[in-house]
Amino acid sequence: MFAIAIHGGAGTLSRNDMSAEQEKDYRAGLAAALDAGYAVLARGGASLDAVIAAVHVLEDNPLFNAGRGAVLNRDGVAELDASVMNGKTLSAGAVSGLQHVKNPIELARLVMEKSPHVMLVGAGAEEFARTQGVEMVPNEYFRTPARQKQLERNLRGAITKENELQAFGTVGAVALDLAGDLAAATSTGGMTGKRWGRVGDSPIIGAGTYANNESCAVSATGWGEYFIRTVVAHDICAQKEYLKIPLSQAVDNVLNGKMKKLGGDGGVIAIDAQGEIVLEFNSEGMFRGVATSKGRREIAIYR
Repeated sequence: MFAIAIHGGAGTLSRNDMSAEQEKDYRAGLAAALDAGYAVLARGGASLDAVIAAVHVLEDNPLFNAGRGAVLNRDGVAELDASVMNGKTLSAGAVSGLQHVKNPIELARLVMEKSPHVMLVGAGAEEFARTQGVEMVPNEYFRTPARQKQLERNLRGAITKENELQAFGTVGAVALDLAGDLAAATSTGGMTGKRWGRVGDSPIIGAGTYANNESCAVSATGWGEYFIRTVVAHDICAQKEYLKIPLSQAVDNVLNGKMKKLGGDGGVIAIDAQGEIVLEFNSEGMFRGVATSKGRREIAIYR
C-alpha cells in the first residue's frame, strides 16, 4: 500500500466568507498538489520525493501561505520557513527566515542531504542555497496583492477574532511508500505582521514536522507557538510508538487534549506505517486532501 495526505493550512475562511469560486480554486490547488505527490508514489518512488513534490506545488500556488503566496511581516517582507524529515533514517533538514529562495522545501532537503546540519537560518541559509544552485528570486515575487491587503488590515488593527486565523497558515504533506517508508514536509510564510524574526513551528523538527518509520509521519498547521510548546508532531509519534495506541487516539490526545487546554488551535495530518491516515483539526476548517493506492481520494475544507 502507498498513500499521501496534504494540508494547506487550518483556520480557514469561514463558510460564510468563502465564495463558491474561491472554494473551487482552493480545491483545484489541493488536487494539483495531491496528484503530484501521488504520481511519485504510484511509479514506485520514495515517500520523501512524494512529499517534496506535493509541497513544491503548494509553494508555487499564490492561494496558500507558503512560497509564492506567503504572508508578509510587519515591514511588508516575506520570510519563509520549511522542514522535511525522512522516517527511514531520521534525517531532517530545516530552513528559516528565507527571503529569496523560490522553493524553501527544496532547500530544506538540501540542508538534510548536502550539509552536516539540520537547520540553517536567514542569510547563512541563503548563502548555502547559492552554493547548491537553488533558484533565487526577488522578495517581490512572494508579495501578492491579497497578502498586501491582508497586512494593511492587520496594521490597522482590522484582524478580528472572527478572521484572525486568516493571518496564519502552512502547507504540508505526509506519505507512506511501497517500501514502507514514511516522510513528512512542511512549509510556511508564518504569521501576518510578524516582528522580531518570529519563527513558528513549521521549521522545527518535532513541533511542526516529524517522521519515524517506527511510529508515524506528521505535518502540522495552526498557531505555531502552541505547537512548539507542546511538541505536537513528535508527541503524536511518541504516543503511537510507546503507548501502542491507534494513530487517531494519539492525535486526539495531543491536538484536542494538551494543546487545546493551553488555548492553541490548528490541525495535523498524520500517517503511520500500517497506512492509517488522520486529518484532524480543532479550528473551523483545514484545507486538506488524501489519496491512497486502495482507491481513497478526498479533498475537503470544512468538516
